[in-house]
Amino acid sequence: MGRTKKVGIAGKYGPRYGFTLRRRAAEVEAKAKQWYECPNCKAKKLRRVGTAIWQCRRCGIKFAGRAYTPGERRK
Repeated sequence: MGRTKKVGIAGKYGPRYGFTLRRRAAEVEAKAKQWYECPNCKAKKLRRVGTAIWQCRRCGIKFAGRAYTPGERRK
């Protein structure tokens, strides 16, 4: 482990699955793990709890959103 300087969060996959798929997975996982702005209290304390479940660590609101981002669906 520890060889993640270039590949970032996708380092856990090692040499498996090919570069393009690892890069795509890294982008999705990075979006899912970052902090978002809460629609209720406007604090940047919103985290993903599970698939499409988001919870604010400041005001405690819990809601269903998109799978990897809390935003609304695109049209």
